[in-house]
Amino acid sequence: MKIVFLTPGTGSYYCGVCMRDNAIAREMIRQGHEALLVPMYLPLTLDEQSASTNLPVFYGGISVYLKQKFAFFRATPRWLDKLLNARGFLRLAGRQAGMTGGQDLGPITISMLRGEDGNQARELEDLVRWVAQERPDVVWLSTALLAGLARRIKHELDIPVFCSLQGEDTFLDELTEPSRTEAWKTLADRARDLECVVAPSAWYAELMGRRMQLAPEQLRIIPNAINLEGYAPGEPEQPPVIGFLARFIPGKGLGLVVDAFLELKRRGRFPQTRLRCIGAMTAGDERYVQTLQKKIAAAGLTADVEFRPNVSREEKIAGLQTLTLLTTPTTYGESFGLYLIEAMAAGVPVVQPRTAAFTEIVEQTGGGLLFDEITPPALADAWESLLADPARARELGRRGRASVESDYSIERLASNLLALAREKTAHSIGPIGHMSPIGPISAPAA
Repeated sequence: MKIVFLTPGTGSYYCGVCMRDNAIAREMIRQGHEALLVPMYLPLTLDEQSASTNLPVFYGGISVYLKQKFAFFRATPRWLDKLLNARGFLRLAGRQAGMTGGQDLGPITISMLRGEDGNQARELEDLVRWVAQERPDVVWLSTALLAGLARRIKHELDIPVFCSLQGEDTFLDELTEPSRTEAWKTLADRARDLECVVAPSAWYAELMGRRMQLAPEQLRIIPNAINLEGYAPGEPEQPPVIGFLARFIPGKGLGLVVDAFLELKRRGRFPQTRLRCIGAMTAGDERYVQTLQKKIAAAGLTADVEFRPNVSREEKIAGLQTLTLLTTPTTYGESFGLYLIEAMAAGVPVVQPRTAAFTEIVEQTGGGLLFDEITPPALADAWESLLADPARARELGRRGRASVESDYSIERLASNLLALAREKTAHSIGPIGHMSPIGPISAPAA
């Protein structure tokens, strides 16, 4: 098969969705298929070699913004669009990530979801023209926020458009009104143009199936996965090290981890324990990290806490292998949590709140503990239970690693997505068996 993946880039920092899509495309190529990873908005920032090189960036972030704000730019010469979409300009724009809020993003989000009826209609025409030249069997959108592209692609090229889900509810719910309501309404309308929507967890499938008003036959569950190359259980450092892996923002629970660590140290039961935070950080995120560092310094614990931003893949794996346990307790409903699979792949047990997709991942893998009350003392209690029982921590790490090898490898994920694409392009009926440890989902609740 030949599949075109459309994936929004960040331009300046690592993004889990970008890296997931790149790993999928690379694996499909390894399995003998054609896969093109096409960047949207900004260039992709990846921790592995890109599956595709020298491809244009469509819907360049600068051009999209100008077309939204100023009607003049919706009819400018195409050479100007080409100039604005130059990678140098786009990478410069990417450094401003996080500088705009929900009030700014609402109208442009709705416009993008409207596709050919939005202010960026000419960008869509350019994309459809390019995709037509490539003649793929399937177009795959990395997020439902790109659903506005599907109608025109289907109409012009007569090929199915698939879509993966990954955290759209959090983004849309943070928009200000009336944009929030209008965006959800528009997404539900445009979702009808999608051949199939893939959720990474049963929890998220039920939530988004209901909110996007998806037909039962549109929705499947295929868990996310990682490229296991280079991952292996390491030798945890002594004294123990508690880890965090995600972008350095409040929503990922970094503040909760820091507060729980201060509580752990205050109790004095494990006085030598350290904290290591690994993840992406933009210029805007740095200000937040500095507020946490001041709190840590006020407690006299600066030497016990380490921040490692924007590390390479090799540095990330090496950092994980030194950990005793890992916690990334997002404060919103996480659709999956790829960082949990990364930790388990390194033999590290996870300690997560019993919320959203975390419950099914931890229960499916057996690779960690769940705690109920999302407070610093409750998290510190959970940490203490593992710090006091190293043999149990090692056993949880072993179980997690075995489960990841069996059920969360990129080979399995790519094969499942290809099987789904073949099923839908052949217009066959019925679920694909054994797609994942969770399996296909029935109709979402009304």
